[in-house]
Amino acid sequence: MDRKEAADEMDKTVAAVKKVCRDEGAGSDQGTLFQLSRVMLPDDANIMGTVHGGIILKMIEEAGSIVGTRHCNTQNGDRCLAALVRVEKTEFLSPVFIGEVVHVSAVITYTSKHSLEVQVKVIAENILTGAKKLANKAALWYVPCSLQNVDKITEVPPIKYASAEQEEEGRKRYEAQKVERLETKARVEEAIPPPPNPERYTVGFSQSSLIHLVGPSDCTLDDFVYGGVTMKLMDEVAGIVAARHCNTNIVTASVDAINFHRKIKKGCVVTVTGRLTFVSNRSMEIEVLVDADPLVEKEKGKYRAVSAFFTFISLDKENKPLNVPPLKIEGEEEQRRFEEGKARYLQSKAKRLAEKERQQ
Repeated sequence: MDRKEAADEMDKTVAAVKKVCRDEGAGSDQGTLFQLSRVMLPDDANIMGTVHGGIILKMIEEAGSIVGTRHCNTQNGDRCLAALVRVEKTEFLSPVFIGEVVHVSAVITYTSKHSLEVQVKVIAENILTGAKKLANKAALWYVPCSLQNVDKITEVPPIKYASAEQEEEGRKRYEAQKVERLETKARVEEAIPPPPNPERYTVGFSQSSLIHLVGPSDCTLDDFVYGGVTMKLMDEVAGIVAARHCNTNIVTASVDAINFHRKIKKGCVVTVTGRLTFVSNRSMEIEVLVDADPLVEKEKGKYRAVSAFFTFISLDKENKPLNVPPLKIEGEEEQRRFEEGKARYLQSKAKRLAEKERQQ
C-alpha cells in the first residue's frame, strides 16, 4: 500500500468513527466529539494474550475525560478538570488482540447544570486486513472540578440537541443515574476478611485484594487519581477472583455501574477487594470495593472511594464458554447478596433479549 492509499484508508477510518459519534444524536459541535487511537502492544495483554479489559477501561475514561474537560473550559470562568463520578453498564462485545488499532470515540450526549454524560464506543481495527469490529460501548458521567478548589463544582456549558426528544431522553438518564448513585451510597458495606483455610468454591476461597500506593503517574493535574487507573485495578482484582473460583481462563464480559463516591488523592494507600456475589451456569458476578487510606493525613481515616460489579465468564483453551462451578453459600449475608445478584442477572438478561427483539 503506497502513502496515498494509506492516507485514504485512514480517512475512511476517521469518517467511520465520526459517524459512530453522530449516530448517538448529539449536537454537531466538534467540541463535543473526541477520538483517541493507538496500537495495542504486548504490554497491554493479559495472561491469555488478548488485551486486558482494564486497558480498554482506561482508554474509555481517558477519552471521556478529555472531551469533558475540553467542553467545560469553552466558557470564561474557573479552569476545571472533568472528574469521573459514574460509569454505566459497560459491555465487552468482542476481544481485542495485540497488534490491532483501537479507536475510542467519545461524544457528549447530555449536560445538566453541573454534570455531563459522555457516550463512548471502541472500534478495534485489524490494520493488515482492514476489518473493523465494535469491541466496547459505555456511558460515563463527569462533573467539572475547579483547579483552584477541587471541592467546587463549576457549571457545565449546555450542548445543542438534535431534537427535544433527544434532550428529554438524556434528562431521564440523568435522573435515573442520580437516584441509583444515592441508593448505592446508602448501602456501603464492609469488606470482611475471609476465614482461614476456606472451603473451595465458597466466597472466602476466591476473595482477593490488591494494595496500591497512589503515585504521581496515577494522578491528574490536581493530584487526584484518574478514574481509569482505579478501574484497571478493579478489573485485575475481579479477574483474580474469577480465576481462583474456576481455575480456568477467564475474561471480562461486562461491568455494571461503577460509582465513584469520593476522590482518591496522591499518597493514599488503596485496598481493592473483590468477592463473588452470584454465579449462573456461565457467568460470575464479582463485587469490587475500593477503600482509600491517606498515608500522611491519617486523621482523615479510611473511606470507601469506589464500588462496582464485574461480570466474568470462564473459557476453555479454544476461548469457548465453559460452565461455572456453583457457589457455596455460607450465612445470611452471602445469601442476601446472592439473591440481589440473581435479580441483577435476570434484569440484564431481559434487557438483552428486549434489545435483540427490537433489532429484528
